[in-house]
Amino acid sequence: MTAWIRAHRALNGSAVTLLVLTAAMWGAHGVVSRAAVGEVPPLTLVTLRWLLVCAMILPFLREDLRKAWPVLRTRKLYMCLMALSGYTGFNVLFYLAGSRTSAVNLGLLQGAIPASVLALGALFKGFPARPLQFAGMALSFCGVGLIAAQGDPLRLGALSLNSGDAMMLVACVLYALYTVSLRDRPPLPPLVFFAGMAVAAFVESLPLFAWEIASGGFFWPSPTGWAFVLFVALFPSLMSQIFFMRAVQLIGPGRAGIFTNLTPLFGAVFAISLLGEPFHPYHAAAMILGLSGIALAEWGGRR
Repeated sequence: MTAWIRAHRALNGSAVTLLVLTAAMWGAHGVVSRAAVGEVPPLTLVTLRWLLVCAMILPFLREDLRKAWPVLRTRKLYMCLMALSGYTGFNVLFYLAGSRTSAVNLGLLQGAIPASVLALGALFKGFPARPLQFAGMALSFCGVGLIAAQGDPLRLGALSLNSGDAMMLVACVLYALYTVSLRDRPPLPPLVFFAGMAVAAFVESLPLFAWEIASGGFFWPSPTGWAFVLFVALFPSLMSQIFFMRAVQLIGPGRAGIFTNLTPLFGAVFAISLLGEPFHPYHAAAMILGLSGIALAEWGGRR
């Protein structure tokens, strides 16, 4: 038990560890999302993931939520907007974009999140953004672009913007708004705050779920689809969001946002190891660029 407590304290105080684990879960989420096509409808997946999250945490937080209700009640609009941007909205657009654009485009466009965080934080919140942070972000983005272009920079010029690309760009901006606004969250324990937003995200997903049924897009998830739902609820939905909120609390949204560049890198690793995709030299080069960019941005953020 003592060793567990020490490990918990070390993890809770290490923003880098929290963010690397978060990026790994998000990278796995991308692989699972692609594999889930045909196994579970996209909008149904959004609703079920938040339903399961609520079922997993609310029974253990009833007393905490009761005590926190006066604070939650005064910040209802904030909670709903945060859930809409970072949870429901981002994931709906992410799943829909995956069926409308190429994997190359998706991999590249996800790199817009760190840039959006730095820009929005500097413009609207007055967060300091130092030149080295932008340089690190650009270096990491080069790694993302290298993977997206599959090692051929000339392919970047051939990318075309379609409806899926536009959805992913909007999703990136939504998550950047969520990240920047985490600094304004009410003074509540992270798990209680997360529980409130999980409830809001579930409620906000219901009209979309109803629309999917009415439009004929609904079908019952397969056994594999249910396994994907459980994975998405436990890791990308529950654990990663708590880790990310704690990391933002420790080092701020600008520095934390840089680590999202690791997400497509982890996605490549999981695709290679789990889906049997080949490992190319550009994968190694992209990982070096991504890690170097994060190190540079971290160094610049601490100066």
